[in-house]
This record gives sequence, C-alpha cells and structure tokens, in this order.
Amino acid sequence: MNIYKCLNTQEFISREYKIVPIRFQDRFTIMLWRNEQLYHLRQKYPLTVEDQENYFSNIVSKIFDEDQPNQILFSFLKNDICIGYGGLVHINWPDKNAEISFIMDTKLEKDSFEEIWLIYLDLIERVAFNDLKLIKIYTYAFDLRPDLFKVLETSGFNLDKNLKNIQKNEKGKVVIHSKQSA
Repeated sequence: MNIYKCLNTQEFISREYKIVPIRFQDRFTIMLWRNEQLYHLRQKYPLTVEDQENYFSNIVSKIFDEDQPNQILFSFLKNDICIGYGGLVHINWPDKNAEISFIMDTKLEKDSFEEIWLIYLDLIERVAFNDLKLIKIYTYAFDLRPDLFKVLETSGFNLDKNLKNIQKNEKGKVVIHSKQSA
C-alpha cells in the first residue's frame, strides 16, 4: 500500500467504507468512470490507457513522498472493493484550503448517490480538518447535478458563489460550496 508522507493516518473508515491512498490497481476502473462521466468533469476528452498510465507514473507516483503535495488522492472502498475515488486537489498550503474531488462507480449513482457522497464527505473532512488541519474545503461543480448540492448542504457546506462559466466547453454555471473547520 502507498503511504502519504504528509498524513499521520492512511486509512479513514466508516462502517464498511474507507478511503485509502489511491491504489495503482484501480487506475483503469477510475479511467472508465471518468470517461463515462465526462459531462460533469472539467476533463475535456476521454482518457486513453496511455494517458492513465502516464498520469499514474509521472504524477500520482510522486505525490506520496512530498511534504506538501498539490493533491492527495484516495481509492474509496466498500468492503475492500473500489467504488469511487477522489481526494483533496488544488491544495493551497499557505492558506490552508483545498478543493474536494470525487467520482463514484457510474452504476451506483442512481440508487446510492446520496449515501455514498455523505459517507465520502465525512471521510474526506477527517483528512482535511483533523489530519491536515486545513481551515476550508470546497467543491467546484457545474450546475448539472442538483442532487449533489442537496448532499453538500446536508453535510454542512454553504453555497459560496456562482460564477459564470469561463470554460470553453460550456458545461454550465459553476457552483461553489465550502465548509470551514469547526
């Protein structure tokens, strides 16, 4: 198992769910989900096997040993089977904030979207606030999945601001929710 130098705790657990440092073995499953869910991601084109191999070899492999990586990624497991992945990205260490990233197995979205997101948010908050001592975490999402905004508000996130979409792919309005440490 990979270990993040910047974390005191490597596994965060809630019932049968846990997040662990991103596993190399999950890379192609993650690629599949990202390609299936392009509509709501900032990713513009489907990933290829070569893209994913390069990303894991040249980017992901290096973040484990950094004192202050710009991202910390996790495999999200249920009963030790990967059903999602995400983490803290665009980490701003001096200002102690980071963006939350997460996608789940596309097949689980219809029936388990809320449950899985609520559990994931609880786990990633533990990483951000308890382990890393960040002050603020936030989401940056297009207004394409209103169920996401309900889950965020249920978890104590506040609507920060709406931004006009400045991306060329015209995916919609950007909505930012944030939560500050207690």
